[in-house]
Amino acid sequence: MGTTSRRRVGMPIAVSMGDPAGIGLEICLKAWAERDAHNLPPFVLFADPNTLLQRIRLMGLAARPQIIGSLSEAVNVFTSALPVRPVSLAAPVTPGVPNPANVAAVIAAIEQATAAVIGGEAMALVTNPIAKSVLASSGFAYRGHTEFLAALAQRHFVEQRFRPVMMLSSEELRVVPLTVHIPLSDVPKAVTREAIMDTARITFEALKRDFVIASPRVVVTGLNPHAGEEGTMGDEERNVIAPAIAELRREGFSLTGPHPADTLFHSGVRASYDAVIAMYHDQALIPFKTIAFDRGVNATLGLPFVRTSPDHGTAFDIAAQACASPQSFIECLRLAAQIATARAASAPG
Repeated sequence: MGTTSRRRVGMPIAVSMGDPAGIGLEICLKAWAERDAHNLPPFVLFADPNTLLQRIRLMGLAARPQIIGSLSEAVNVFTSALPVRPVSLAAPVTPGVPNPANVAAVIAAIEQATAAVIGGEAMALVTNPIAKSVLASSGFAYRGHTEFLAALAQRHFVEQRFRPVMMLSSEELRVVPLTVHIPLSDVPKAVTREAIMDTARITFEALKRDFVIASPRVVVTGLNPHAGEEGTMGDEERNVIAPAIAELRREGFSLTGPHPADTLFHSGVRASYDAVIAMYHDQALIPFKTIAFDRGVNATLGLPFVRTSPDHGTAFDIAAQACASPQSFIECLRLAAQIATARAASAPG
């Protein structure tokens, strides 16, 4: 994989459109319009060209899309137009109103953008937000992007096994939820020694390779209030989490815990670690979005390609109202390029 990784540096980033009724299209258009101000890496958007033009006219955006036949054209086109690989929608788009008729195209955009990265035509993947409930109502079998991308990786690399891990990253904080898109009532039984150890190993590998941290420091939260308070508020810490941490430490990993989650995220403590492994979705994402709402990036670890995504949803309520910030998308592009470059530099050969 080393030679392929080296070739990818300098290639465009492949971007899927997300739900076209949300803000995904407009943050791409806004980011392209600000490309020079932010020194952005070139990207190509997999989307419906007519819908892009409609959104440009509706919002009066300073952007010009251009259809390209091959991703090899994207870098040169990017200086004067937003490169677009056409993915046709089945129905017209009303901003703010998702249409199940367009689900197949939303999925196709993800598949095609992912295939471009795996095929060596793009250096990384950035996915715009999807509406999980809309996809689910149309028979989509996955809880979200992360699970679907793991299935796509498996489709392309049939003899390998992948365990995707979500990391939310910003300048101030990196946090990894051990469990993600499952009901809160299912979390305790999903907090297992194996899950903690697999997640920690993948997190440490990413911190070293992708974030170029030579000696990463990771802290682990407890599941219960006060990290179980010596078993008086729950015994997962004593029976599951602490033994997993002890075994990982014996393997040479620098991590501590389980810590009470309510004491880990203030500025004084954040300087003492490089990432937090939290036990469930909101335990990780509430502090992260409070600290870095407009600048956070969702990076998927444990896949054979680089993938980032804005740390926000489709925002149907503000679609086409000219107030959606492209900052998280801009940070996605930057982090995707940074990780791709780091992987290329560490690749053998």
